Amino acid sequence: MRVVERFVSINGEGPRAGELAVFVRFQGCNLQCSYCDTRWANDPGCPFEDRSPQEIADEIRWDGIRNVTLTGGEPLLQPDMPLLLARLAEIPGLRVEVETNGSVPLAPFCGAVRPVFTMDYKLPGSGCEHAMVTDNFALLKPEDTVKFVCGSLSDLERAEAVIRAYDLTGRCHVYLSPVFGAIDPAGMVDYMARQKLNDVRLQLQMHKFIWDPDKRGV
Repeated sequence: MRVVERFVSINGEGPRAGELAVFVRFQGCNLQCSYCDTRWANDPGCPFEDRSPQEIADEIRWDGIRNVTLTGGEPLLQPDMPLLLARLAEIPGLRVEVETNGSVPLAPFCGAVRPVFTMDYKLPGSGCEHAMVTDNFALLKPEDTVKFVCGSLSDLERAEAVIRAYDLTGRCHVYLSPVFGAIDPAGMVDYMARQKLNDVRLQLQMHKFIWDPDKRGV
């Protein structure tokens, strides 16, 4: 498996924001979002370590951190991901989250060994909405999350339409997240209030306020 970095930090987003987690970032992505903040990891020429699922699981076991986040790039493109998830499921008390971009079918990963998914829905400003697999919504559970990264009012309006069309707040956690530096979070709160977006949460990327926004390994 193509691992470009592995580190311990805090979750910057989602239901476990602020909690420690082990992050394993994999090389490669099938999308090129306009606002991507890990574009370097998507480059085919990006250096990586070729690690087996067992090696990754052993390292995580020794870390002693209960949360693990598998991210990218797009981690579900790794051919050995099912085997890694199986190895991680053998570690008592481990909570496994997969951050996925919404373009990969989740069904193959929803068997007996199932992680928690944080799934993006790419809005028009990303340039990648055409790639979204909306069938994934039916597979989501209450512990999962759908994240909408918004860069404009039109993105917010589209996010609202998708949330309501698929009753996402009735299925899972739902977050709106601003493109860092592109949209005023206060304006997003105003929009949420006007539209009565109950059970939708605004989140800021906590790690970008603690460290330099471009710093890796945090």
